[in-house]
Amino acid sequence: MPSNSVKHNSRIILIQKLFEKDFFSSNENDLFIGREQDLFPNSILKQISEVTKVDKDYINIIIESFPKNKEKIDAIISNLAPEWPIENIAKLDIAILRLSILEGFIIKITPEKVSINEAIDLAKEFSNDQSRKFISGVLGNLYSNQEKYLC
Repeated sequence: MPSNSVKHNSRIILIQKLFEKDFFSSNENDLFIGREQDLFPNSILKQISEVTKVDKDYINIIIESFPKNKEKIDAIISNLAPEWPIENIAKLDIAILRLSILEGFIIKITPEKVSINEAIDLAKEFSNDQSRKFISGVLGNLYSNQEKYLC
């Protein structure tokens, strides 16, 4: 079972928000917090996932960074897994990949190996073994070939 650290709890909130964004294809500018049109406001998400302690600064950094880096992240994923178009990857898996790539490789607020391990833990917790292997493979490939994919 993954640790219930504050950062892990924050990642749970973030993958829920990224999933929501992708699932409902809402306006990029209305992506996350405190909007009337949010179908799952943070307060509800915390109750659903029983998350009580989160790192709001970390969440805000990711929220602010995601829209301006989404295209780059998706291009990286497309290059790493060309046989899996973004629209064919499970929405939860893409949310986990996007979060890991953003925090560990693009804005670098988390060490790369930590972001990979957290992504695998999230996949174990919320997805299935096949998804875990896919996420592990994509992120392992990125880690090993950063010069190729992070131009």
